[in-house]
Amino acid sequence: MAIQRMDNVGIVVEDLEAAIAFFVELGMELEGRTEVEGLVADQCTGLDGVHCDIAMLRTPDGHSRLELAKYRSPAAISSGPRDQPHNILGTHRVMFAVDDIKDTVARLRTHGAELVGELAQYEDSYRLCYVRGPEGIIVGLAEQLG
Repeated sequence: MAIQRMDNVGIVVEDLEAAIAFFVELGMELEGRTEVEGLVADQCTGLDGVHCDIAMLRTPDGHSRLELAKYRSPAAISSGPRDQPHNILGTHRVMFAVDDIKDTVARLRTHGAELVGELAQYEDSYRLCYVRGPEGIIVGLAEQLG
């Protein structure tokens, strides 16, 4: 089986503080915050000059996580066609951990999926990519290495 687990769901927001407060009120726990930028972020998203603030929240049972992202650059956009770029406001992808990313991408392509950016590798830890599936939904895939 290719899918190991659902890793997290990511949502691009304009007001990160308000979004964190909302999900904490809902019952999620703030796990941590960081900034993301650089080559791996650009490769994975298919964008140039990615710089965003990230907040990771988890469900109380620790099994599910939500990633909130506020783009500093490129600026988030709020409307457009179904093949909108990765930095659109709202839910932007669901991420799955897989055991073989290349095989998974090949199988998904037979159902019309296409890469959003490129297959990227983060150090010796992960291979990552985003594919656009049905209805323009972006699905993230992550293969843990080693």
